Amino acid sequence: PKTMNVKRKFFFILALMICYLPSFKAIDNGITAQTSQQKAGAITGKVKDSKGEPIIGASVRVKGTSTGTITDVNGSFTLTNVHPSATLVVSYIGMTSQEVALENKKSINVTLLESSVGMNEVVVVGYGTQKKSDITGSVTSVSKDRLDKIPVTNVMSALEGAVAGVTITQSYATPGSTPSVMVRGQNSINASTSPLIIVDGIPFESSINYINSNDIASMEILKDASAVAIYGSRGANGVILITTKKGNSGKPQIQYSTFFGVENIAHTMTPMSSTQYVQKYADYMTQTGQPQSKVLANLYEVNNYNAGITTDWLKLASQTGFMQDHNISIAGGTDNLKYFVSADYAKDKGVVKGYQYEKAGIRSNIEANVTSYMTTGLNLFLVANNYDGGRASLFEAAAMSPYGSVMNSASGKYEKYPMYPEILYTNPLLGLYQDNKDERQNANIGFFTEIKPQVIPGLKYRLNASYNYNPTVAAWYAGADYNSGNIGTADGNFTNTQTSLWVIENIFSYTKDWQKHHLDLTGLYSSQKQTYFKQYGDAKGFVNDLLSYNNLGSGNTQSVSTSANSYTMLSQMGRINYSYDSRYMLTGTVRRDGYSAFGANRNKYGVFSSVALGWNLSNEAFMKQFSNFLDQLKVRVSYGETGNNAVGVNVTESTDKAVKYPFSGTAYTGTIADVLGNANLHWETTDGFNLGIDYSFLNARIKGSIEAYSTRTHDLLLQRNLPTLTGYTFTWDNIGKVGNTGLEFSLNTVNVITKKFKWSTGINFSTNKNKILDLYGDKKSDIGNRWFIGQPVGVIYDYKMIGVWQTSEATKAAGYSCKPGYLKFQDVNGDGKYDANDKVIQGQTSPKFKGGLTNTFSYGNLSLSVFIQTSLGGMANDNDIQFADEQGRRNMPACISYWSATNPTNTYPSLAYNNTWGYGYPRSTDYTRIKDITLSYNFSPALLDKTIFKSLTVYASGRNLHTFTNWVGWDPEVFSQLRGSGSGDSSYMNNYPAVRTIVFGLNVALK
Repeated sequence: PKTMNVKRKFFFILALMICYLPSFKAIDNGITAQTSQQKAGAITGKVKDSKGEPIIGASVRVKGTSTGTITDVNGSFTLTNVHPSATLVVSYIGMTSQEVALENKKSINVTLLESSVGMNEVVVVGYGTQKKSDITGSVTSVSKDRLDKIPVTNVMSALEGAVAGVTITQSYATPGSTPSVMVRGQNSINASTSPLIIVDGIPFESSINYINSNDIASMEILKDASAVAIYGSRGANGVILITTKKGNSGKPQIQYSTFFGVENIAHTMTPMSSTQYVQKYADYMTQTGQPQSKVLANLYEVNNYNAGITTDWLKLASQTGFMQDHNISIAGGTDNLKYFVSADYAKDKGVVKGYQYEKAGIRSNIEANVTSYMTTGLNLFLVANNYDGGRASLFEAAAMSPYGSVMNSASGKYEKYPMYPEILYTNPLLGLYQDNKDERQNANIGFFTEIKPQVIPGLKYRLNASYNYNPTVAAWYAGADYNSGNIGTADGNFTNTQTSLWVIENIFSYTKDWQKHHLDLTGLYSSQKQTYFKQYGDAKGFVNDLLSYNNLGSGNTQSVSTSANSYTMLSQMGRINYSYDSRYMLTGTVRRDGYSAFGANRNKYGVFSSVALGWNLSNEAFMKQFSNFLDQLKVRVSYGETGNNAVGVNVTESTDKAVKYPFSGTAYTGTIADVLGNANLHWETTDGFNLGIDYSFLNARIKGSIEAYSTRTHDLLLQRNLPTLTGYTFTWDNIGKVGNTGLEFSLNTVNVITKKFKWSTGINFSTNKNKILDLYGDKKSDIGNRWFIGQPVGVIYDYKMIGVWQTSEATKAAGYSCKPGYLKFQDVNGDGKYDANDKVIQGQTSPKFKGGLTNTFSYGNLSLSVFIQTSLGGMANDNDIQFADEQGRRNMPACISYWSATNPTNTYPSLAYNNTWGYGYPRSTDYTRIKDITLSYNFSPALLDKTIFKSLTVYASGRNLHTFTNWVGWDPEVFSQLRGSGSGDSSYMNNYPAVRTIVFGLNVALK
């Protein structure tokens, strides 16, 4: 029913799925009853390689248990007390592991094949797959363990710090928020720098938050020009390929996973105590030369001080958060029909009151072999996201006086101005009175047909078609309770949007192998169209609050607006992959894209090409002498160009907007200048060079890769500032150049491996140097926008603080219009005054170095994983220091001191300092974080033998457990939060801190 809420929809779907479980269970009842009565016994066997030679020291383990052994000098092994229906896992470093079902056998022989260090693994590369050994571009496969074992509601959160060259930043920590993602640095200044997301081969224009991590089978990240050129104008910022799970032939596989967890604020900026706050006010009055006639500044504060009433505002505004997630899936099928169905429900109650997130979704993937040469499939997913609720303000709570009044004694409602007559800060709980609706849905249906004509072996045609519909509903109402009982000031609004996207792709491919040659050809012809429609309405002054935002027409004044746009794209692509003797590889790609939103005076089509070469040195005859320790060594080099069309529609034509003008008491509609179009606007183009080395030593005990890259982006889609007298503030233009160079390193080692114990380590780090090469064609910097030639796109350009003027320096300070207690800056030009000429570049906003370290320890069925993340070389303005006191009008964090004659600190200014020069207090954002620790246990099949469970894993996991940093604030990564209406940005996203999470979960597979 349409009236079902998110939770009810989920459990309705779940109930339908569970109804089928008895039938699935009944199918296997006979088998279970039979096998459970059989007795355990001994099993013997031998393990050999492909040449028939015995493998010494191969691991033979009963799956899901700690029972195991290793082979002797003859490759033989013996295991006792093994259930006849058990499965053995046979593995050896450098070999492909095998699982062998005993099926009542007493003796088995196993042949392990060389795994080529995973190089025969098939990897998704865009419009197809390739063996890892044949890949010439920079493609990183995300660890499946990372996706499966990190309990998060957004898959990108699990990848933060875990993939070299990919910067994932949790700028906002609000429940349900999506981290920002950047691949290999910032290629643009004003245009989007987000990577393209492809789900099951189709461009995905919605939030990745809609993708359930439990449904993901694999994830690859394409980084260099050769890998991403196949996506042409969409690939300049990298590509993320997501493949969802599919069904397999056989009986139904039923899996259920869940986790529950608690959240708290990772680091609290505790405000001053009531005693410290009183002392601060006294010091403020002294330092500003004002006589102090009362203990505190404001009436309500004095009254509560006299009554001995204090309030812990942070405690009132915050709470212990709680999160939960439930996922159930059923997969199975026959040789000709396979299916995968999953349902997911997640809820997160935030650590700040009123913040919450709720999500429910269902996915269905079906594939059918219609004939021997035709396969067709249908992918469907529906997801509903709910962010409803009025929200408390952590910023206001941190700023509020401990002697402020929480409630109005007369009305019994929250006091709007707790420090009245101070009206800069409102009650942090006042937002709970707001009626807020924020719901976002997504429906996606995808269809494919794949034909393999039998008359031409190796030829394949695939048709992909998808339709995505993304409606959102946002409404807000602040009534009498919010406005101190004044009905006339009630305010309400609504915003509805509808976004739809259809994509059709025709893909032709041809594969042929002869002698030592391999050839793979791919061709594409595709088109897509996106449409967008928005409705907005606002009303003020209501008779009562009974209908909230549901009847805005009853407001005294109303306004309404609508907007719409659409764009289309048309693309053709050709790619060739060739390899000889698994030693020499060549990849060439050409793509042509057309984008309707570009200017009428330019060709709306752009052509992007790339070429890449690969050399497997380890397959050369002259390298065989090193085969005793060298498993694999491969060199890759690529060069190509990609594009970026990431600007909105309707920016190539000049437009006006309608406004209301009052004449003689009557409102008339007129127009004013809005957008100055540029009919010459076209693609932003990135040229990129990449050099990569893949290596493996000592039977894969040591393996990894090294990448070096350099990119140059020209014809930037840049907002050129215009004089205001023109009636416009800017226009889009193709001007400027940006460069990025970097190094990426990944290393995986198996440090210790015995019959029961294993310790492995994964290390990744990356560096990136971003640089503006040109802006307006004259090699001159744009100081107003803080864009400097030769410097990164984001820099800290400010005065260089060298201390605080002390009492002994009063005379010299006066020369700079300063007093003791004022900040002391470096006089760069030596003219004896502080002005804009003394500002210098102090650092960059993006980190210079990102890295991660994972250590995994396993003993029998017990496993422990510890992941540490680091970010170094970045800077940001510290808002917590900048807004510390606001001229005596707010409480301060207890950890932020202030200068006084008795406390002559050289770090913080006096309370009388009013920041005349607009100093931003830039500080290093360096940190090292214990990102997550997970302890898990797999129950053995023997314990589960008489249950309905095929496998059972329980785990406990902690995220953001501790951060090592010198940053003074709530968090060095989520540093943009805690901004209020008195400090610029009042967005609710900026009022939420980083959180620490402790989670308990289980994963179950049914028999």
